[in-house]
Amino acid sequence: MTFFICIFILLMQFLWKFIDDLVGKGLEWRIVAEFLTYASFGLVPLAFPLAMLLASIMTFGNLGENYELVAMKASGISLFRIMRPLLVVTLILTSIAFYFSNNILPITNAKFYSLMTSINQQKPEMIIKEGVFSNDMPNYSIKVDHKSKINNMLYDIMIYDHTDDRGNVKVTIADSGKMEMGKDKKYMAVTLFHGHSYTDEKENRASSIRRYPFSRESFQKEVININTSEFEFNRVDEKRYSSASKMMGISKLSSWSDSLFKDYKIRLWRFMTSLNYTPEINVQLARLANPNDSIRLKTKTQQVNSVDFEKIISGMSSFEKEEIYRQAVSNARNNSQVISQQIEDLYTRKKYDNNYPMEWHRKFTLSFACLIFFFIGAPLGAIIRKGGLGMPVVVSILMFIAYYILMITGEKFAREDAWSMTEGMWLSSFVFLPLGIWLTYKAATDSGMMNIESYQLFFKKLLSFKFLKRKKSEQ
Repeated sequence: MTFFICIFILLMQFLWKFIDDLVGKGLEWRIVAEFLTYASFGLVPLAFPLAMLLASIMTFGNLGENYELVAMKASGISLFRIMRPLLVVTLILTSIAFYFSNNILPITNAKFYSLMTSINQQKPEMIIKEGVFSNDMPNYSIKVDHKSKINNMLYDIMIYDHTDDRGNVKVTIADSGKMEMGKDKKYMAVTLFHGHSYTDEKENRASSIRRYPFSRESFQKEVININTSEFEFNRVDEKRYSSASKMMGISKLSSWSDSLFKDYKIRLWRFMTSLNYTPEINVQLARLANPNDSIRLKTKTQQVNSVDFEKIISGMSSFEKEEIYRQAVSNARNNSQVISQQIEDLYTRKKYDNNYPMEWHRKFTLSFACLIFFFIGAPLGAIIRKGGLGMPVVVSILMFIAYYILMITGEKFAREDAWSMTEGMWLSSFVFLPLGIWLTYKAATDSGMMNIESYQLFFKKLLSFKFLKRKKSEQ
């Protein structure tokens, strides 16, 4: 129950984020349902830990509220023994969460992103508003003064035809009309009644006198067929996203991470060798930065020691000094230009490459979070002693928000290479796992600090003391 509640809450948050991409596209309900289904599957890795936390708090909160935990402990049953069968269930659910993230989620992600791209490319639905020119139809601009709500008839219609790409040279005015979509939805038939068509013909240059022909036609009924194939919903091929990190399992992520890291080291080596230093430094940089040079591991590179520049240059002529200064300035300018051109590209490339090891770690961290939140939720439920969806929901949301903030912060540091990938991706686990172990230990040993009634009594005494002190001061 808690799992589907969490899925619903996360899906509503997701829907508010992407509601603008869905509204006004004229999508069928099947496509919208398919889109929300794939989105729900994508939210499962986050919903599993949150549901585990909420369910464990509710379960042990109900046991504590009905004094069943007290009865079991009085019978000599420890909290660890009470948690043991639920721990087995938690391990099974953790394994299911990992299997889902590794095997099912990449497939649903590919379908979701291909469908989302198709929806984004879908043109907005043709909407005819009263008194306003509508340019949604290709090559036509239409204005309607009044629309009937009874028979869908349109009145006082003006249509500009731009199919010849000559501007506003052809206009049709009609008293009334109607629009009907064809059965194949590739053409729209616009039937007009009682109107006129005006056309500015091309300039006649055959004679010396310039003439600008103009034609006018009257009709009782005229049908204009407008091509609406551009408004069809076209699906994007799922293979287009096969190389994205979210569409891979751990085996493919490991392979791609290694390949991309080698490619990045080659790019870095090319960048280092493109800089212009002294010949000795250039050779040493080329050897140290080359990722595929196995010989450099066996050969000793000559150490470039610092030199006394003033001592060397003091014995040179003014012409030689000027030439050295000029060459040094030129090298510095060239190096600065190369760095400014390539450093941003290398930075962007490294951030993109980091997505693959991040996704590899995320499959483990979100699955392992189910186990962590069980050890947090079970003792918290025993402390709160409240079941249902009241206090447990509030505590669960606050704990999960703290976990999510730490997770996002660690991912940002890992993506920016400020921290190592392990430190960044496992930051939230490193913080919450000791917390869960500490809470479980304190709850199992019936520590006084884990008794919520002691805190309630303390605050009552504090408030009563302040009230008595204020009363004495008034006297």
